[in-house]
Amino acid sequence: MAAPMPNPHDRTRKPKPKGEEDEEEEEDPIDKLVNASGCADQHYALLECMAEHQDWRKCQEETKKFRLCMAEAQKRKLEKR
Repeated sequence: MAAPMPNPHDRTRKPKPKGEEDEEEEEDPIDKLVNASGCADQHYALLECMAEHQDWRKCQEETKKFRLCMAEAQKRKLEKR
């Protein structure tokens, strides 16, 4: 029997059992991008909402806040050029 699929919206990091730690754990590219944008709080609020409700329609406010934050970050990035 196949193992159950992990929840794609659960971005919490669980410690690995002793001996299974990565030698040098790489930062997730999504986490790296979101952290650099300054929108990590909005991103994690959206992920928590999705994990809790399992329905994107119930997370519209969080989605809007994250989208607006990322748009502002993109605008700031383009203005630096």
